[in-house]
Amino acid sequence: MYFLKKTAIVLLGSMLLSFGINFFLVPFEVLDGGIIGIGLIIKYLTGLQAGLVIICLSVPIFVLAWLYNKNYFYNSLHGMLISSFVIDLLASSQLLPSDMILHPIVSSILGGIFIGVGIGIMLWYETSTGGTDLIAQFLSKLFNINVGMIIFVIDTVVISIGGWLISKDTFLLSILTVIFVGFFTSFCTWNYRTENG
Repeated sequence: MYFLKKTAIVLLGSMLLSFGINFFLVPFEVLDGGIIGIGLIIKYLTGLQAGLVIICLSVPIFVLAWLYNKNYFYNSLHGMLISSFVIDLLASSQLLPSDMILHPIVSSILGGIFIGVGIGIMLWYETSTGGTDLIAQFLSKLFNINVGMIIFVIDTVVISIGGWLISKDTFLLSILTVIFVGFFTSFCTWNYRTENG
């Protein structure tokens, strides 16, 4: 029963994440942080499917997880695979309107909210999309630095590179998105910690 519930949560979280990316970020070439952000940069520059790129980029991270942190490997592998698949599935579907009527700033904020809630509810059930979280955990242990600060630095580097390669608007809008992703992810996980105190 717990497995079915967890699977349903991963699917729901992946749908929210993918909807936020495809409906709100992609039309304005906005980025999220981490591996998803790198996947989006490559998508914008080459046209490759973002989900497929995310899977390819995640391989060395999951090899590292298998060697040093098997709990992370098991808890994140299905989240990464399902979310990547849904990102590409939704991108190629006809469910999304071809013309956007939202302002880029509003779209960036809403994208951040959907992505943050999607990631947050997956973390609530002790799963995730994987990505740079493991690298941040390793660096945190190695240098005794707060893991949240490392994730923030990684995200900043990713959107800065994206802004340099794509446009200044991409950088500025992506800052908004990352802020809202962080806030709503934190809200969901804080709510979980409060209830399970």
